[in-house]
Amino acid sequence: MAKITYIEHCGKSHVVEVATGQTVMEGARDNGIPGIEADCGGACACSTCHVYVDGAWLDRLPAKAMLEEDMLDFAHEPDPERSRLTCQITVTEALDGLVVRMPERQI
Repeated sequence: MAKITYIEHCGKSHVVEVATGQTVMEGARDNGIPGIEADCGGACACSTCHVYVDGAWLDRLPAKAMLEEDMLDFAHEPDPERSRLTCQITVTEALDGLVVRMPERQI
């Protein structure tokens, strides 16, 4: 398990435990976190699970695959450095404490 902090655009914070092997998107969905819609269910086909990763965590995440890079072009106000799709981040013990911030809206 890893504690993940999801911060809504308005600043409200949600700290939840997410099982190792789940994605950050599944953790949000399973815990009712608002702001992560995940319309495609985690298939990296919609960009409605877009977040901004806290800068302290950028180097700890795996690199973005080409498909994720392409889908981020459709996200609301993507940031070239911090934007990620939560369906593409698998939770490991090394991500305990990860902080992500939701954009103002999903597409």
